[in-house]
Amino acid sequence: MYTPLMADAGSSRAKGSSAGGGRSVTIVGAGLAGSLLAIYLARQGMRVRVFERRPDPRAKGYAGGRSINLALSVRGLWGLAGVGLDKVVMAQDAVAMRGRMLHPITPPPGGAALPFQAYSSNPHDAINSVSRGGLNLTLLNAAAAEPNVELHFEQRCVDIDPDSGTAVFQAEAIAAARGLSLAVSGPTTSVRSDLILGADGAFSAVRQRLIKIDRFEYAQSYLGHGYKELHIPPAAGPGGVGGTRTPDGLERERYRLEPHALHIWPRGASMMIALPNRDGSFTCTLFWPFEGEHSFANLRTDEEVREFFSSQYPDAVPLMPTLVEDFRRNPVSSLVTVRTWPWSYVSDSGHAAAVLGDAAHAIVPFYGQGMNCAFEDVRVLAELLARDPGDIRGVLGEFERSRKPDAEAIADMAIENFEEMRDKTARADFLYKKRVEQTVHEMFPDRATPQYNLVSFSTVPYARARALGREFDRIVAQVVGSVPAPAGQIVDPMWRDRVRLAASEAFAAADRAKG
Repeated sequence: MYTPLMADAGSSRAKGSSAGGGRSVTIVGAGLAGSLLAIYLARQGMRVRVFERRPDPRAKGYAGGRSINLALSVRGLWGLAGVGLDKVVMAQDAVAMRGRMLHPITPPPGGAALPFQAYSSNPHDAINSVSRGGLNLTLLNAAAAEPNVELHFEQRCVDIDPDSGTAVFQAEAIAAARGLSLAVSGPTTSVRSDLILGADGAFSAVRQRLIKIDRFEYAQSYLGHGYKELHIPPAAGPGGVGGTRTPDGLERERYRLEPHALHIWPRGASMMIALPNRDGSFTCTLFWPFEGEHSFANLRTDEEVREFFSSQYPDAVPLMPTLVEDFRRNPVSSLVTVRTWPWSYVSDSGHAAAVLGDAAHAIVPFYGQGMNCAFEDVRVLAELLARDPGDIRGVLGEFERSRKPDAEAIADMAIENFEEMRDKTARADFLYKKRVEQTVHEMFPDRATPQYNLVSFSTVPYARARALGREFDRIVAQVVGSVPAPAGQIVDPMWRDRVRLAASEAFAAADRAKG
């Protein structure tokens, strides 16, 4: 079983610098996982070449309109900390979100505050909103600063030969013609290396080649929902140093909504969310069915868009001056879960190929863990390579065996959390269950921890987090059954005493059942 190294690699290039033994590595994909992986392996002394089919975002700017903002949590920060980038990212790219803020169709009466569901009983626990494009630029700049990293853009992987360690790339530029963007293909280049690593996303070219090998398994499943990005611009705040600052240093007047929350407009079978950015804007994402009444297919004209949003998201419409233009321009993208096994292949000659991150286990975004899981993959693989650089077969075998159960667990939990976010967050019974859950956790922190906390605020393996979370769910269900929701919103000391007693009895019964 994989056990993490005790010390972070930090920013030192000397630490582990000879571990790679001069091994050559080709990384396919210069996204988040590929860029971070390049830094790790370069600092182990490996010669790293990274190939990406998109243009260089450092020169051309990040292509928005298709990206869901990301939620960086403890696992992702652990991955970044191994190369000393966790504090850099938190300082320049992240906005802390300490809970969900719910937006019903009808505003709370009397101008009351919107419902807020804290993620944890610990007020310091938060997930962090980061822009995919901004974080990618941070990681690419760090990778480019490594002397033994080469970055190649507009190079599409068209084939790999894992037996010889050869990857074939075709130059591919985007040209504009008559208002359309067209891919223009150029010459191909063959690149040989000791190790090919596919960090090229859910539709990985490396994985597509590996699954042609006998006994490689692959499955993909799509939700009946897609997603589309919208935008809330910054408010015209005072700017400069004169504005009111949040405890995290954000200028509050720049934000049209509470900046330290993930905003949700739950509407049963669909929802909209909004995540804050450091410039005061919010990235909004619609998660709607492709077909049906509350669907993308149902809105065909600009007037239908305006009318529908005014009826379903009335408090958001005044904040979105480019709503119609964004809805018309930005694409609808699909939501896919990918499962594959194994994740690696080692030839008799010792050449090897493997996939990681979304290329091995793409998941839907509703637990905010796709990037975090990928960053865990990166650090786990890098540390295994550093420990035993001469045994690539053993390293890749241990990597995939240790990570596969956790990838399966978070894939399932992400789908389950979609139902919670869209259907349950506005229900009174769910809100009461969450109140009980956090109260019991606060009273008995050493006995049980909610699944969400284990997933988002710890590095407990996902499979273990799921098992422990289900145990705690049974305790919470018993408490809810014994202590009905009190009338009104005020939770008095007597209610807490009843919760404590019911939880103590539930824990004792669980202990007896275990023997």
